[in-house]
Amino acid sequence: MLSNPSKKYKKFVPLKLPNRQWPDKTFEKPPRWLSTDLRDGNQSLPDPMSVEEKKVYFKKLVEIGFKEIEVAFPSASQIDFDFTRFCVETAPEDVSIQVLSPCRPELIKRTIESLTGAKRATIHLYLATSDCFRNVVFGLSKEQTLQLATECTKLVKSLTKDDPKHKDTIWSYEFSPETFSDSDPDYVVQVCESVKAAWEPSHENPIIFNLPATVEMSTPNVYADQVEYFCTHISDRQSVCVSLHPHNDRGCAVGAAELAQLAGADRVEGCLFGNGERTGNVDLVTLALNLYTQGIHPKLDFSDIKSVIDVVERCNKIPVHPRAPYGGQLVVCAFSGSHQDAIKKGFEKRKDPKEYWQIPYLPLDPQDIGRTYEAIIRVNSQSGKGGASWIILRNLEMDLPRGLQINFSKVVQDATEKKGRELKTNEIVDLFKNEYLLYNFDEEETLEPAGHLFKLDNYELTNKSDKVRELSAQMSNYEGSVSYKVIGEGNGPISAFVNGLNKKFKSKFQVVNYHEHSLGADSNSKAAAYISCKVDDEHLIWGVGINEDVSTASFSSLLSVINQGIRMGVIKEMRA
Repeated sequence: MLSNPSKKYKKFVPLKLPNRQWPDKTFEKPPRWLSTDLRDGNQSLPDPMSVEEKKVYFKKLVEIGFKEIEVAFPSASQIDFDFTRFCVETAPEDVSIQVLSPCRPELIKRTIESLTGAKRATIHLYLATSDCFRNVVFGLSKEQTLQLATECTKLVKSLTKDDPKHKDTIWSYEFSPETFSDSDPDYVVQVCESVKAAWEPSHENPIIFNLPATVEMSTPNVYADQVEYFCTHISDRQSVCVSLHPHNDRGCAVGAAELAQLAGADRVEGCLFGNGERTGNVDLVTLALNLYTQGIHPKLDFSDIKSVIDVVERCNKIPVHPRAPYGGQLVVCAFSGSHQDAIKKGFEKRKDPKEYWQIPYLPLDPQDIGRTYEAIIRVNSQSGKGGASWIILRNLEMDLPRGLQINFSKVVQDATEKKGRELKTNEIVDLFKNEYLLYNFDEEETLEPAGHLFKLDNYELTNKSDKVRELSAQMSNYEGSVSYKVIGEGNGPISAFVNGLNKKFKSKFQVVNYHEHSLGADSNSKAAAYISCKVDDEHLIWGVGINEDVSTASFSSLLSVINQGIRMGVIKEMRA
């Protein structure tokens, strides 16, 4: 890299537009959309699409809701010509088939021939207007360029809407002053005025002037100024549809397209997920869903974004980046502990689904584009208490108290560090069951040999006085080979059971925290009980229990503490 790049590269000189209006405007409706995936996108692929892949892609674009699709360069090859014929013959009546041609009479005639019998069709001609391209590439003067654009437009008109053979087709015409972003704006207006006069558009069927940032050369605000200048200087604005075709050389195509719409543009051309030459065309998925998150339906349907991604990846043979806005596999999930905790709290506070969406770190509800909530939080060694507890809540309906969240997060972190990767949902659920000995979920769900661990068989509570209750509990090991009887007293069921267990184990553990809640909304739902017990000066153990009966769930959580203490070696095994 040069120490002084200004010796080689000139700073772009912005347009002087002191009374610009676009900064104060907001979006009120979606633009007209044109997908150029099958033309501009396809020509940029290392391995272009086959005809069958193009057909699949075309059908998906129609399914999404595109009403204008640029399908091919029909004069370039027989394959492009034949594919155009397929689109003409299969497109719904409200979908306009657009094709591209340079300003060369013999190619224009071939292009129009490909559209014979179309219900709606758009001929798109382009001609470079920037000094750089005129001088370096084409060797044309400004006068020659203007004359060529005008004559070719007249030819298109004579072969389409003026030709009685094509009277059943609704014809539209698009002209691109190619390299608009690097052109003299007054010269662009001059060329387009001449083209417009040659085509004779109407307010009902306006001419399309596409203003491409063929190469993105400046910041998005400059492009917006250029577009606003064009919109306010072209005559009979109602007979003109101003279209955008931003490329992404500076990585700002989405921003440029959004600001240029505020500047007056009516239409946007681009590709799904931004495929295109060099760094790509503008990403239509991002533009559309950006509008959606502002409360404006884009008139494109991405309810099943996975099926869209599948088609794009299969046909383009280029993966959608994992961090691509909205579509990337990682954009709706959080690994960071602080992010996970904020997301979990956001869902906990969202009681009414009719409320405005307001979830930290999630500008869009993943369900709106066909993503599941299970994909939101993924757990690795960087995750905190929120991530693992969210997964337990979503999969087991268990709302873990804060202390247990912290306790379990350490268990999860140890597991991720040992495995050296993120944990899958089922692995986290199994880890929770194993750690807190939730064998009372289902006898078939025992995840490791129970060995000498204990379970509750039955119990009886009696009132010895107004303040004292006695518990007689029958217990056994999981193998069922040994039975035990525990008798204790206390002011309630839990204190009585703790008293009996301490006598049986000759221990002195005491309850520190207790929480419970129901699992599910129906009357037959189970209860979940969480209890933390101080076993000795060093160990605080959390236990979990589940049962249809709240007291039994509580007793099971106490046994979970005992069993963990035995497994850790801080509680001696029970004597028969």
